[in-house]
Amino acid sequence: MAESVKKHELSVQSVDGIIDGTVTATLARILQLVGDAIVIFDVDGRVLLANDEAVRLFRWHEEDFVGSDIRTYFAPGTTEVESTAFSPESLPFALDGSTALVMVSGAAGEPLALRVRSERVGTPTEAFVLVAAPVDNEIISNREELRTIEDLHRANKRLSGALHIVLDTLDSENMGQLLERVLTEISDTMEADGALIYLAENDGFHLHGVTESVSRALSPRFVRFGHTIEKLCSDAGHALRLRIMPPDHEDLRNGHLDFRSVVNDDTREVYAVATHHLPPFMSFIAVPVWFGGQIIALIEVGWKTVHPLSSDDTRLLDSISNYLSVQLVGALSAMRTQRRSELRELSVDIRNRLLAAANTEGKSAFELLPEIMQEIAEALDAVVFPVGWCEVSGKKVVHPTKGSVFELPADLGEDLTKEEEAQVVAVAPESELSEALHALGQPCVGAALLAGKLEGACRTWLFLREYGSEPMSDIDLELLSRVAVSVRAIVAGAEESQQNKRISQALMTGMKNELQHVDGIDAQGIYSSATAEAFVGGDFYSLVRLSGRRACIIMGDVSGKGIEAASVSSAVKTALSAYAWEGIGPARMVANLNEFLLGFSRVETFATLFVGVVDLAKGVLTYCSAGHPPAALVRAATGEAQLLDVQSGVVGAFQDMTYKNGYVELHKDDILFLYTDGTTEARSPEGAFFGETGLRDMVMSEVPRGFEGLLDRFLATLDSYTGRRLEDDVAMVALRFSGLLS
Repeated sequence: MAESVKKHELSVQSVDGIIDGTVTATLARILQLVGDAIVIFDVDGRVLLANDEAVRLFRWHEEDFVGSDIRTYFAPGTTEVESTAFSPESLPFALDGSTALVMVSGAAGEPLALRVRSERVGTPTEAFVLVAAPVDNEIISNREELRTIEDLHRANKRLSGALHIVLDTLDSENMGQLLERVLTEISDTMEADGALIYLAENDGFHLHGVTESVSRALSPRFVRFGHTIEKLCSDAGHALRLRIMPPDHEDLRNGHLDFRSVVNDDTREVYAVATHHLPPFMSFIAVPVWFGGQIIALIEVGWKTVHPLSSDDTRLLDSISNYLSVQLVGALSAMRTQRRSELRELSVDIRNRLLAAANTEGKSAFELLPEIMQEIAEALDAVVFPVGWCEVSGKKVVHPTKGSVFELPADLGEDLTKEEEAQVVAVAPESELSEALHALGQPCVGAALLAGKLEGACRTWLFLREYGSEPMSDIDLELLSRVAVSVRAIVAGAEESQQNKRISQALMTGMKNELQHVDGIDAQGIYSSATAEAFVGGDFYSLVRLSGRRACIIMGDVSGKGIEAASVSSAVKTALSAYAWEGIGPARMVANLNEFLLGFSRVETFATLFVGVVDLAKGVLTYCSAGHPPAALVRAATGEAQLLDVQSGVVGAFQDMTYKNGYVELHKDDILFLYTDGTTEARSPEGAFFGETGLRDMVMSEVPRGFEGLLDRFLATLDSYTGRRLEDDVAMVALRFSGLLS
């Protein structure tokens, strides 16, 4: 080309004559001569190009006409000429454009008179154009008749092929089959070497089909809107005949071909087109498929060598594309729906597998992530690269499947240190990160999945495609977003659950409910959690042995469940045990605890408590019930149950609360029964509460059966009533005062 072409700019040059440009441009000019055989050969006598008439005239000499020695067809007999150096003087005609009559041997060995004209053309590439035609009128007539028959045959084949395309694609519901049939029929009809089809999506044209003949060739998988070929078709409004010109000397010297010159056979203009946008052909017809004023698809039908392209062929392909437009719109919609459905099913399957791993003792949800990310990459036709942190440099590094770890060459435009968020960031073509990755020779188009902090570090995965590939579609990004949310919620949740379990186990071991041995008191305690995964909760109890035949019984219920409630429970038990050893009364103990809790925990955390001090020497129980369900005292002498009904407010909710003591006499073998509200609030499957009535009936029926195993029988009664579905934690304590005088 006359001038250099800047990147991303469109250059146009007029081809005015046969010596303007390369041998290919010259041939495009002289092939318009109808009826004559045309051959182009170089300064070494080697045939470079020829039209169909030349092949028909000389093809009996050699099977491969192009590449042979031009002297072969004009030498007398079977004289060997290829072993000697070529000289224009060895030809039986001049190379100055003058006409000469030359005798050659015909197909049957008969003399054949040809009228020959040859001339030197083209710079800097020198070549000779030879035009030949039989002199005998009968031969000329026969050749014209043969050419007419062949033209009719070609026209019939074109018409038959177009009809097949229409019939084969009627009511087609399968997108893959539709595209395969269309491309095969078009390629066969046009006697082409292959065909490609690109479908327009929201970000550009995506390759969706190729014929088998070019399936192994390097074809661009994606081209953005506005690329040269689409723009030319859009401006013209119809199919275009295009040829890729051989590279010039400057391009060859540079050693790379970022752009190639493409000739429009309709306008004789030359365009600079990015190499990665070109199909694997030398000559091709670009066929736009229109719908609603927009190009919805682009079909490229091509030949691997320079091929004469007819305007009749472009008109035929335009007619076929007009028919296909409605078919392709419906099929494209069905294809997107099917693709979205497939990827949604994959995201659901991934979520289910993560949930299963989080709830079992086998491979953890986090350990499943490499396998899951690889599966996602395959579904997206991408390669996955985990992104981590280098402990030495403190920078983000990429871990490729193969090759060495390398530093992330540019930021994602998002904060990789967000610990609590899951997000997806597109890596678009020509973004800073995409260009940096491309410069490193890495895949560079796709998206990043950021899952936040997992297992002590922020986790990110890059899903990338090769340079020139299509960006992630909205459907692809939707899959990644769904997976990101699942990974963040399930893996982080499983990690938190494991941490809570370890804390719970520590609390359970170090701060478990304990009933110390006290001479004269037989004690039982039981705790049942409403949820299987809760090791500890807000319900607690304790029996503390004091001096002077005294003991302190404590039962409480802290609002909430899990780790927070358990930690508050532990603090309450520790504080009350300390208060008990100070020798102060229950009401004062609870008042002190109220002040402690108001400064220790969140405002909405409170507790109900029963604190009682047993004096075995005096046979008296002094107690403070702070918002707790009333304890029951079962008299050994009569079997009657008495509720201890002196009540005060809850603990840890309000300042300046007033708490008061209650007193009750104790006798030998009396039983004190304490419980939390999960007992009376237990529900039957029909929704009825167990209540105080159920509690009294249970006590009255089970106590007479003996003290041993009493609480086990109480819990069995609750399980039976609720169908083994407790909605709240349950704690129960029973004390029998066997060391008292009657």
